[in-house]
Amino acid sequence: MRVTAFLDIPGQDNLPPLTRLEKYAFSENVFNRQIIARGLLDIFRDFGNDEEDFLTVMAIVVRLSEDAEPTVRTELMEQIPPIAIFLQENRSDFPMVLSEYLIPIVVRYLTDPNNQVRKSSQEVLLILLEQDLIFQHDIENKVCPILLALSAPDSDNEYKAEAVNIICKLASMLSKNTVERLLLPRFCELCGDGKLFQVRKVCATNFGDICHAVGQEATEKFLIPKFFELCSDNVWGMRKACAECFMAVSYNTSPEVRRSTLSPLFIRLVSDPCRWVRQAAFQSLGPFISTFANPSRAGLYIREDGTLSIRPPAQDAESDFTRGSPGASSCGNISAARSTKPLQIEPALPTETSNFLCVRSSSHGPMGNPMENPMEDSVFAGADLARLSPEAGDIHTPPINSDPGPGSWACSGSPDDVFSHFLYWRTPLPDISKDLELLLSEAEPQEESSSRPETVHNGCVARSDIQKVLDSLQEHLMSDPDVQAQVQVLSAALRAVQLESVSEPEHKATEGLSEVSVSAPTAACDSQQALSAASPQRQLSVAGILHSTNPGEPCKGTSDRPETERRQDPIPLEENKSKLQDIIPQPLLDEYVSMTDPARAQTVDTDIAKHCAYSLPGVALTLGRQNWHCLKDTYEALASDMQWKVRRTLAFSIHELAVILGDQLTAADLVPIFNGFLKDLDEVRIGVLKHLYDFLKLLHEDKRREYLYQLQEFVVTDNSRNWRFRYELAEQLILILELYSPSDVYDYLMHIALKLCADRVSEVRWISFKLVVAILQKFYSSSESALGLNFINELIVRFRHCSKWVGRQAFAFICQAVVSAECVPLDQFVEHLLPSLLSLASDPVPNVRVLLAKALRQTLLEKAYFRNAGHPHLEVVEETVLALQSDQDQDVSFFATQAPKRRNLTNTTTLEKQN
Repeated sequence: MRVTAFLDIPGQDNLPPLTRLEKYAFSENVFNRQIIARGLLDIFRDFGNDEEDFLTVMAIVVRLSEDAEPTVRTELMEQIPPIAIFLQENRSDFPMVLSEYLIPIVVRYLTDPNNQVRKSSQEVLLILLEQDLIFQHDIENKVCPILLALSAPDSDNEYKAEAVNIICKLASMLSKNTVERLLLPRFCELCGDGKLFQVRKVCATNFGDICHAVGQEATEKFLIPKFFELCSDNVWGMRKACAECFMAVSYNTSPEVRRSTLSPLFIRLVSDPCRWVRQAAFQSLGPFISTFANPSRAGLYIREDGTLSIRPPAQDAESDFTRGSPGASSCGNISAARSTKPLQIEPALPTETSNFLCVRSSSHGPMGNPMENPMEDSVFAGADLARLSPEAGDIHTPPINSDPGPGSWACSGSPDDVFSHFLYWRTPLPDISKDLELLLSEAEPQEESSSRPETVHNGCVARSDIQKVLDSLQEHLMSDPDVQAQVQVLSAALRAVQLESVSEPEHKATEGLSEVSVSAPTAACDSQQALSAASPQRQLSVAGILHSTNPGEPCKGTSDRPETERRQDPIPLEENKSKLQDIIPQPLLDEYVSMTDPARAQTVDTDIAKHCAYSLPGVALTLGRQNWHCLKDTYEALASDMQWKVRRTLAFSIHELAVILGDQLTAADLVPIFNGFLKDLDEVRIGVLKHLYDFLKLLHEDKRREYLYQLQEFVVTDNSRNWRFRYELAEQLILILELYSPSDVYDYLMHIALKLCADRVSEVRWISFKLVVAILQKFYSSSESALGLNFINELIVRFRHCSKWVGRQAFAFICQAVVSAECVPLDQFVEHLLPSLLSLASDPVPNVRVLLAKALRQTLLEKAYFRNAGHPHLEVVEETVLALQSDQDQDVSFFATQAPKRRNLTNTTTLEKQN
């Protein structure tokens, strides 16, 4: 019934319909005006054809928009979207009508004094924009000016926050040029609004959407500086909002900016004094790390349906990682070699570093031009998989048997350190500690003069090494204070070597070295402070030099160290080296792996381990399987976490992680954890069960066969009422059948199917009947008719002769499904199953006879083989159907009489709906 049906009552007031409309539209009764506003769409349908009447209706709409009653204006505003759609479909002058009548009303209501009217106008404006009903000209000349006016610095504070919110939502619906030209300057201005923190909060919350709207160039030029300000805001809510949108901001920046600018900024948020900010930062840490992913290095890609798939093997000699697929032995060997056998640390001269090519993130490195829009799909655990942000150009990784030298991948480990390119990418420093140690021991008074020639020789070698390092450091990055400290230390050592090489007296050499130490104590102290905050690898690279130049320590300290201590030095170096990688800044990875620390749960968030587990597949994909050793301990710690929801999260994503790691790493590191999940709580086991097929298909055949017996354990659950668990098992077994041979299916999976067919819950039984059909289809398609016949005999014994009517009913349904799917040759069906099926006609339970009638009438008689009049069994089937048509039970006679439906019954789902 139309809302304005009361206008059609004949003889009501002897007025024409249009005049009657005007009368009620301007009535003193508020209710009448509300009814007219609510029924405007019907009015346009009635009066929209005649041009004069249409203009009259539009005039009424304008008058109603000026109504003093807020409820009338609200009703009118809510009708504008359907009216606009109607006019677009039925009026050729729709652009003019919308621009001259409707848009001005929406824009005017944005400043309405009534809050409800304003909210309605904001919603309507966004709906019109989403439906693409507002033209670009009106957006730029009518909508944007009012929003800019409402968000001006001197505007009313009540409207400013609302205007900013609309601007942020409007940005995602407009073209890039429009946003950058009209809205971006105002947004940047509002980010620094010092009066209202609500305005800054809206800007921080929607910062990622604005970055996406304007693109990478404008983001880095205009928005990143503002983002720094918001991340340092005094209000903790601002910093928390920035942490939450950090991943979206990172997507719209180049790899260089992401690494050199955003990474240290994120470390500050992780170390924020406010717990809520740290909590949000740690939740965003995994997604932020995923923005460093490079699909060309990961060897994987995201399909259109969102699933993770293996990229075909690439013929690229520059990347060890992209030369194989997860099934290829080459990648598995690379991963295994890097995870089980750490690289040996040996001194490497600068001339040998051509094999250890690393790419700088600064202007000196050959990173290439970043992609315009590096947004791709997600690859996270469970529901959400991490978005990949491809970086242009391949980053060369060190060869397996090559040694990048101590400290070549070192980086700062302190959250307060400012990011330095030198700490991440630099030419490996030579290990000259032994040369300096020998030099200083020669300078002691008790040294015999007979060894002087050898000392000079060794000193010359060390001098050349130091000079080469100094030349490389002075050529690049001399503006870095950390590099300057290194240069000062190396220069001191070089001068000491020079004094020794000219065979000056021993006391002069020692004196000169002391003068160097005393003349530059600040440099030595600064360098020690910088090293103390750096990673252990970088400390060890110049540890010998610092010991020899520290004015507060005797020079003989280095040479007097016990031999046992020297032999133990490489041990922590090897351990730390195994955690190094060149994909993401090391501090980010250090913070991520620390999320498993119980102390983090006490000081940050009790669910921090769950967030770590949730994003671990995305982080693993970003690092690549060649860096799995960096996450292996973290994954094992999460898999043994006391909280079942942490283990459940891993269980739901273990199949995705298996794709990322490949078959060899999966067998070595994931299979033991997978086996533990199989024996865990039902809440954890369901995660493994839902993707059981996806995981098993990634294993080798011999490893896969080990799970045949364990599959029976899924039938038993902690709670017998958890029938969805058994339902999921049946669904997975249908897929798993293709992974095993017919004999394995017969020996193991067939018994599980029979048990599920007798389940107490009907939903489990229905899906189990489909499993039975799939098993029979596998037997006969593999020419294993003997196994199929044995299975048929087992079905007859268990269900046809079952003492419970539910079992006999199940047999009738199985027969119907077998015929529909044509999984058994018809002659085999007639010989072995049909006699047992027809014998159910005398079953005492009507429910069994009902299903028999359906099977015979709707399925069996539809087969061309039975429609042949010459078939010997046709007469018996027709006699059985006639007998069922005269059955005393009305339902049985009804289904036996009902004409068969002329459609192809292909699966038990269709049969289930019919039954």
